[in-house]
Amino acid sequence: MVLLQGRRRYVVLLGIGAAALAALSLGGQKHAASATTLAASGLRVWRIPAVTARTADVPTDPLVNEEWWRADIHIDTLTPPGPGMPVTLVDTGVDFSHQEFVGRPFVALDDQQPQPIGGVHGTAVASVVGAPQNGVGLVGIYPQSIIRSYDASLGDGTQLPSSEIANGIVAAAKAGKSVINLSLGGPEDDPVIDSAILRAVRGGSLVVAASGNSGSQGDWLTYPAADPHVFTVAATTETDQVADFSTESPYVDIAAPGVDIPVASALDNSYQMEDGTSFSSPMVAGAAAWLWTARPDLDASQVAEILRESARDVGPPGYDNATGYGILDVQAALNWPTPQADTVEPNDTIGTASVATTRAKPAGTIVGRVETHEDPLDVLRIWLPAKRRVVVKASSPDGVAVDAGGINRSGKAFTASLRNTTKTGHSAYVIVRPGNGVRNTTYSLAFSVKR
Repeated sequence: MVLLQGRRRYVVLLGIGAAALAALSLGGQKHAASATTLAASGLRVWRIPAVTARTADVPTDPLVNEEWWRADIHIDTLTPPGPGMPVTLVDTGVDFSHQEFVGRPFVALDDQQPQPIGGVHGTAVASVVGAPQNGVGLVGIYPQSIIRSYDASLGDGTQLPSSEIANGIVAAAKAGKSVINLSLGGPEDDPVIDSAILRAVRGGSLVVAASGNSGSQGDWLTYPAADPHVFTVAATTETDQVADFSTESPYVDIAAPGVDIPVASALDNSYQMEDGTSFSSPMVAGAAAWLWTARPDLDASQVAEILRESARDVGPPGYDNATGYGILDVQAALNWPTPQADTVEPNDTIGTASVATTRAKPAGTIVGRVETHEDPLDVLRIWLPAKRRVVVKASSPDGVAVDAGGINRSGKAFTASLRNTTKTGHSAYVIVRPGNGVRNTTYSLAFSVKR
């Protein structure tokens, strides 16, 4: 592949333990990331510091006792389901020959060519999701999960061009809905990746991303974690404290363990402890796939909302930028009531607006959900008949703001109306946002036609 000069690149959010990029040891030599070489090539490179239940079938794999996180997220008394909703890893490729994965099926969405360094990250992430219960090494959160892998790395395996990340997300979308894990990021938004994410979301997938490892460096935002329609995961410690490296931001949805996480290492076919939001994210992705497999009638927005609502609150009561709504709690999620479904997402623009009413059916009701950062607005298309007015009756438990053709109303219950004085019917648009001071809420809009 030929890269265009100046093409934006992302870097994998590597852990900050022994396998950190700046201190990787291979064949007795340290492999510092090739920043000098890449800088000479004119390519922009960003470096993110490494950084319903039944009696459990208790794993006997030798490293399970080191997996403290199993009790922390309440899966130690549960038995995961068989194969179901896939987890797609857009990463640096997986070493399928690792002893942990021998005989375990994978779905390769492209040629897997994990280089000695890059393969460490993709293989480690895969082990957190789906290391099988086979008496070898460790056990992932969802051992029998269907894992799809897209190797987006180039060169020595540590650099991921935005074009390849986007290709991986698109390949995931084409393969059918799944939980897509992105343990990667960069300090600037990228429209190519954004477009791919929206395509995946439109196809019914849930996109999960690591919040970033800039907690000790000013908490600069990491993308795509800070994008709308991305479920963002921070990292916590064994004592339920936010990890010092974990990026805090209003885009964080929940947190999951991310310190001293045993993972499979592609360096020497062994195992090691790792730190980083890169390992919190696949834990949540695996949990989401488990939940979705157990409750297949849910859609992606409902899976995400259950994970938020069922999270175990820590730190200041309620939402906070460090851990979001709290720490992942799988047992609670599996038993959580089904939340209200959202409108088809994304519908943030006129071009992607959800249809609320039509010429044939000019009256009706639509329900949805808006969230300040995850899903900041819903755009709804309605039909405005000739010489008539459409009355919008809104209700929301927490309050929404509605722009109905330039007429603005807000609150928990209110009405607004649009009048068409012309002799021709036409489409109009209604925009719904969270109310002032509201982070996350549902709404119902009832449309009726009056003279």
